[in-house]
Formats: sequence, C-alpha cells, structure tokens
Amino acid sequence: MINYYDVLGVTPNSTPQEIKRQFRRRAKEIHPDVRPEDGGAAGEMRLLLAAYQTLGDQNRRLEYDRSLGAVTAERGFDYREFLRSRPDDPFSQARLVFHDLLTARPDEALEVYERLSSADGFPLERYLSREDAMDGAFLLAEVYETRGRLREAWDLYTRLYRLEQERPYFRHFIDEVIERLRTLTCTRMAPSLPPSELIERLAELIALDFSRRDTAVFYKKTAEAWSALGRNDLAMHSLAKGLQCDRKLSGVKKLMERIGYPVP
Repeated sequence: MINYYDVLGVTPNSTPQEIKRQFRRRAKEIHPDVRPEDGGAAGEMRLLLAAYQTLGDQNRRLEYDRSLGAVTAERGFDYREFLRSRPDDPFSQARLVFHDLLTARPDEALEVYERLSSADGFPLERYLSREDAMDGAFLLAEVYETRGRLREAWDLYTRLYRLEQERPYFRHFIDEVIERLRTLTCTRMAPSLPPSELIERLAELIALDFSRRDTAVFYKKTAEAWSALGRNDLAMHSLAKGLQCDRKLSGVKKLMERIGYPVP
C-alpha cells in the first residue's frame, strides 16, 4: 500500500493546512512543466495529486487511515497507540473514541470523549465522516444509558434524530432512537427530573414532530408536570393539545379530575 504521507512529505498528525501547503510546494518542484526533460515527472505528479486528493479530504483521509492502520498492524503497528499518542489532534481523538467503542472499550471511549467535550462540546460529526459520527453517537448514548446517565444519553439521541432529519442515514433504524427517547423521557427520567426540566425536554421532543400519537403522549406528560408545579391552567392547555392530537389518548381521566378539565 502506497504511503501517501510519505509521498507528500508530511506526517500522519499534519493538519489539513499543512498538507495543502506541502502539496503546493511539492507540485512546484516536480511539475512536468518545470522538469520537461524528466520523463518520470508526469507519473510523480499524478501520484502527488492522488495523495493530496485523499489526504486533503476529511472523509477520504479517515478511510485511508483505517486501511493504512490495518496494513501496518500486520507489521506490528499499534493503531490505537498511534491515535493515543496524538492527544492534541481532535481528528485522531475522535477516531480513538470511535475505535474504542467498536472494540468494547467503553470506559476509555467515555474518558476521551468527556475530556474533549468539556472544551467545545466535541461534536463527532465535525471530525468523523457523518456516518461514523452518527454510529459513534448512538454507541455513546447506549453507554451513557446503561450507566444511568440519562441526560447525556437523551442529548445524544436527540442530536442523532436531528442529524437524521437533515439527511437520512439510519432510515428505519431511527425508529429505535425514537423509542429510546420516548422511554427515557416518559418512563425513566420523568419520576426524578424537576418538573420544569421535564417540561423543557418534552417541548424539544414535541418540536421534533415524531408522530401525532407520540406528540399526544408528550403533551399529556407536560400537563402532568404543570400540574405538579401547581399550574393547572397550563396543564389544561397542554392536555387540550394532546387530545387534539389523539382523541383516544389513554390514562387521562384522573389527570382531568385533578386539574379541573371538563370530563366528557
């Protein structure tokens, strides 16, 4: 396998800007117009261009690094240690998070992810291909969920849903994300969240517009939270919206009585 880093004269931890500068410098040196007497100049230029087209594109570079890592692993190269040795390179650290998630190292993945998240939120989609970022976010959400860190799981699942709405990738699998958000919000988180925070999270889910039935349930839960805060006027308003979405909304009779909603 051709090592494009060697072709360009850069290292695997070079930034995109450094790769671009080095390509321009090398192109000026070996361009056939500069060396018309050199019959091999055209071939060198094609190889240089191929190296730059691969390493100059974030997604193609990621795929190339994976392939290079697989090849070099056969020669005793430790890809994970290579990524760990570059703590200041967010692209390498994002790959390390994804690598650790795929190789059953959830604790290590969380440690790296949270260290970098404390600085700028560390959105994986900034540093990985969109597909890998979405897969990684789902795996991270699962880890958070199994550890009982439901807020962090919820945040990642909602980000996933928004990414899917922008451009489908999960497709039918997105139904599982919706189910997890529904269960997290209405069953696992609702009993322990402050009512005001629960209302905010339910409002986010309502804005995501899953289905009329889901939206009706979210409005019912919102009504219950408003009732817990002593705001039966807002509870009635939320319940009315829920019933507009689903006239057969279940489990509302006692809530109606509690908040003074006219029982049909």
